[in-house]
Amino acid sequence: MRLFARITCALAGLTCYASLFAQPIVVYTSTDQEYAEVVLREAETAIGRRLNAVFDAEASKTVGLERRLVAEKGQPKADVFWNSEFLRTHRLDKQGVLAATSVAPSVGVPVAVTAAHSVGVGIRGRVIAVHTPAVKEADQPRRLEDLLDPRFKGKVAIARPLFGTTSTHFAALHAQWGPAKFTSFLQGLKKNGVMILPGNGDVRDAVVAGRALVGLTDTDDAVGAVRRGQPLSMVFPDQEAEGAFGIYMTVALVKGGPNPAAAQKLVEYLASEKAEQRLIELGAVQIPVRASLPMARELGTARPKLWFMPPDRIDASLEPSVELIRKHLL
Repeated sequence: MRLFARITCALAGLTCYASLFAQPIVVYTSTDQEYAEVVLREAETAIGRRLNAVFDAEASKTVGLERRLVAEKGQPKADVFWNSEFLRTHRLDKQGVLAATSVAPSVGVPVAVTAAHSVGVGIRGRVIAVHTPAVKEADQPRRLEDLLDPRFKGKVAIARPLFGTTSTHFAALHAQWGPAKFTSFLQGLKKNGVMILPGNGDVRDAVVAGRALVGLTDTDDAVGAVRRGQPLSMVFPDQEAEGAFGIYMTVALVKGGPNPAAAQKLVEYLASEKAEQRLIELGAVQIPVRASLPMARELGTARPKLWFMPPDRIDASLEPSVELIRKHLL
């Protein structure tokens, strides 16, 4: 028995030793680095494999990684694409960059709005951040069109709408409203002296500082400020009586990646209940796809009303919306 135990321990040690020198799994991710690094360190322990993460810059969220994955399609360097949103994942899937995974689609995200070769995980909402010392609750904006109110002139902030979740949100608005109403909204923002900042975090910071009274951002940025006790509250705009626009993370295998078997294990981990709960604890997402998990405490107990749109519709509006943004806003 002692000999068997020693042999077992030796084999386990060799396995661990071998895993240290195995080729690392390469993850391309647009998830905020402060959150992603924690989850990926825990994933390394869970699956017993080293991970190398490649992050995208805040100012070019997701777009840079999308271009990189397309450029490397013939000889991919990444194994897994962990995206903070879903539209660019869908676009990569259409171009044959992603591979099928054995992980089942997430039950909390409608199948109609997920890319075929990806899994939806935690959800964020697009919210209006409010500088509470200057804007009373009764005067807070309730719809996106309220950002055009003259009382907020020169005090409205948005992230540059060519990248990240703001780009996806604006393309979805173009698809929902049509070009005429979308153009009118852009012109209204410009007339009201909107501040266009590099990213959603910059929008949050402007609202916290009072440089902006209201700003369009994501729940993770707003919740971060609330957790720090900063003077900010968030409003889930009720758009067309459908609620606020929902953004979900996606995890996908890169087709032809160097480590397909190990990458599959990482996808399984990132799509797991444990990982989603951790992301909520950290503040990366606020609304779980699983009904069994609680939302971020800052959102209260009532699940906010969200609307989603099939990515094909959003993708079809992406280029037209960018053209109108450049013409009427930037």
